[in-house]
Amino acid sequence: MTFEIYLCVAILIYFGALVSVYLLQRKLMYYPDPVYVSPVAARASEELKELKVRTEDGLDLKAWYAPATSKPFTIIFFHGNGDRLRSVATIANPYIDAGYGFLLAEYRGYSGMPGSPTESGLYTDARSYVKALIASGIKETNLILFGASLGTGVATQMASEFHIGGLILLAPYLSITKIAQIYFPIFPVALLVKDRFENDQKLPRIIVPLLIANGGKDMVIASSQGRRLFALANEPKEFHFIAEGGHDDLFEHGFAEISLIWLQQLAVKQ
Repeated sequence: MTFEIYLCVAILIYFGALVSVYLLQRKLMYYPDPVYVSPVAARASEELKELKVRTEDGLDLKAWYAPATSKPFTIIFFHGNGDRLRSVATIANPYIDAGYGFLLAEYRGYSGMPGSPTESGLYTDARSYVKALIASGIKETNLILFGASLGTGVATQMASEFHIGGLILLAPYLSITKIAQIYFPIFPVALLVKDRFENDQKLPRIIVPLLIANGGKDMVIASSQGRRLFALANEPKEFHFIAEGGHDDLFEHGFAEISLIWLQQLAVKQ
């Protein structure tokens, strides 16, 4: 086989792979669970109850919500791409026990919800939860947005739209484009990525108390992305490097305590 034929085959393989990645990118990015499980069946905190919302584009979604009992803040949690309500339910426990309100937001397509996830769709879903809590009488400035992994992009976008009281980013990234470039270095991903979640472009325009934490053993999103994002952010801000933490186990390495101290400091300043 001549060099020219080898080259043609290589080019065909390359463009075939490129097209496949482009067409399948949302399947590579989102891992929704098609089954809904109630808070009781998931053995979630007894305080967590279903909260139903309708999105601007007509989807009926459910969150799990526990109102605040003794603290001023209500936390809205946006989970990662492979999570679901039942897998993140225990995250709410230390905050509920401390007296904070906590809402576990669910996205379209996840936990048996209708629709399919996209960047704009997740923003629409998140907006519906924020507006529902505001409509219930909670002040915007008493809302704390908390994003983990993919959810940091959702939380950051909402922080750019509402006058919230604080922003927590756990295992954040600069943008999906920059992550994709690491995983697919041979492709021009800047031209291909549909859902970009550009935290690095949005955070410099947001002025709100900020807490960022990354794990030193995170094999999904390098902690350097969190550090770079932190450098772009405005004061007041706080960064925690959890050396022994990975991508999904930062609560096992003390993040609940870190965030509760940060929240208490915010409450004192009110």
